[in-house]
Amino acid sequence: MSEAPDALALTTRAGLPPGFLYLREEFPRDRWTAKLDETAAFWLQMHASFRGHQAHMDGLVSQWRANGDAAALHRQLIPALQSFLQHLDGHHRVESGQYFPMMRQIEPKIGAGIDLLDRDHDAIHETLEALFQGGLAFHQAVNAKATDVADKAHRLSDLIDGNARPLLRHLEDEEDIVIPLIQLRGLHG
Repeated sequence: MSEAPDALALTTRAGLPPGFLYLREEFPRDRWTAKLDETAAFWLQMHASFRGHQAHMDGLVSQWRANGDAAALHRQLIPALQSFLQHLDGHHRVESGQYFPMMRQIEPKIGAGIDLLDRDHDAIHETLEALFQGGLAFHQAVNAKATDVADKAHRLSDLIDGNARPLLRHLEDEEDIVIPLIQLRGLHG
């Protein structure tokens, strides 16, 4: 007997359930443009950077699929991927290690939402590891002038494509929990 799929799994969810959004109802997205707390504004800037990184990598992959130039893909994608992986991993470590525990204390009712975001981080970390391994395999194949460079490029490109939707879902859901919490409750309790 198989288990029912987890409706809140990062790879399948379409958004957060209403019980996680009570703070966003008090401070909706259309009010996030003016007079944001510095931490909230920085958080949104970081997320915009990750969206930009993902879009840049998507563009490089699309360009490669159109022209087939694996050397150009390697030259441009590997540094972009390395930067993306380092920044996202570091950001998640700070969130899970410092901010999320603080937020639980400030607003205990949001604990289930924070738990979900932490589970997302675990799922994303698995993806980051797969991206790292795919990037490394592509890099090694190019450097060795191996016969399977195109195959390694396809595998890495597929991983980048597969990462986009879950990452963007996570960023949006995290913002829906975190930005209103920071703005309405502060981070000092």
